[in-house]
Amino acid sequence: MKPQYIALNSKQYWKTNIALFLGSFVTFALLYCVQPLIPVFSKEFEVSPATSSLSVSLATAGLAVSMIVMSWLSDKKGRKLIMTIALLGSSFFTCLSVFSTNFYFMLFVRTLSGVMLAGFPAIAMAYINEEIDPKHVGLVMGIYVSGNSVGGLLGRIIVSAITDFFSWHIAIGFLGIVSFLISIWFWFNLPNSNNFVVKNQRFGDMVCSLKDFLRNKRLISLYSVGFLIMGAFVSLYNYISYPLMAPPYNLSQTVVGCIFFVYLIGTFSSTFMGTMADKHGSGVILGFAIACMLAGGLLTLSVSIYSKGIGLALVTFGFFGGHSVTSSWVAKSAKTNRAQASSLYLLFYYLGSSVLGAFGGKFLLWQGWNGVVLLMVIALCLAMVIVLRLLLVDRQVERVVGS
Repeated sequence: MKPQYIALNSKQYWKTNIALFLGSFVTFALLYCVQPLIPVFSKEFEVSPATSSLSVSLATAGLAVSMIVMSWLSDKKGRKLIMTIALLGSSFFTCLSVFSTNFYFMLFVRTLSGVMLAGFPAIAMAYINEEIDPKHVGLVMGIYVSGNSVGGLLGRIIVSAITDFFSWHIAIGFLGIVSFLISIWFWFNLPNSNNFVVKNQRFGDMVCSLKDFLRNKRLISLYSVGFLIMGAFVSLYNYISYPLMAPPYNLSQTVVGCIFFVYLIGTFSSTFMGTMADKHGSGVILGFAIACMLAGGLLTLSVSIYSKGIGLALVTFGFFGGHSVTSSWVAKSAKTNRAQASSLYLLFYYLGSSVLGAFGGKFLLWQGWNGVVLLMVIALCLAMVIVLRLLLVDRQVERVVGS
């Protein structure tokens, strides 16, 4: 039976884009809303920067390890149901974290929030690949990823500003309530799946499928790129508050939160690079995105606040574009079980956030901001080597086919 794709520019097309954009917004607002509060937690709970950063790292770790199970559930129960439960559940646990008087209770609730959020990202990617015409997948994936940047931006700014005027408890509670209302809207407005087919796959069969993906050299390379670029990006934003709130800058919590306005650049770059990848090839555009991140990271070493700002903008531009291209490339490379292939990509992606994001605290204590940038440069250079290798393999295949 021929697939019934959502028609470009139809009413359903726009409802799909808006719903997925808002779902992406909620996911990343809740996941990273505490990132600018890492120095606040360090002071209030008397913990080290690396320990305080666990408020981000444990949430992303919970998301990473649960994503494959959530993907398996979505194959059995449907995409829309699992995505809605994920958004509602994570909103509930975010509201619950307001009552944290103990840092370790908050870490526990943040981990549960991450586990619930696992039911959205990979399943949304599968939904896009199933319901959208393949000719327009790159564009729609770019719009979806732009929700990541807007959610990450507003989540951080809202929490930073409200914390400055009231407290972090009120800030996080407000964001949790807004996210809960958006989650209800999502359920009533995302079109039901037309091309989804229930898969009564046993959990053991899914594990075998995942092993096949891990034997695929192209996919494991793309998973590694996701791990490295996400780890580099999160390390940068986890710890940028420390130098900016210290001399010679002495910026306030609200002003530091406003730095995340550069996330708006990611809104543009994810869509732009997704479109460019459709035209010029994923490998070339991904290499360009990583080069932007490298240049931006090195610029943040400057004492000038303006150079730091430009550096952050370049890193953000490259990261969101690179993530959009890599996630689309994974979906295209997996011929079957795309939800599981995307879940495995995001498992590596968020493990990069958890591992390198927490490890960056050690580098901060070791060499200050220079240490964080060093970790970032190492990760991005490794990612560039992997992408260049993929490009070389593709060129060799083209020569063989051409001859």
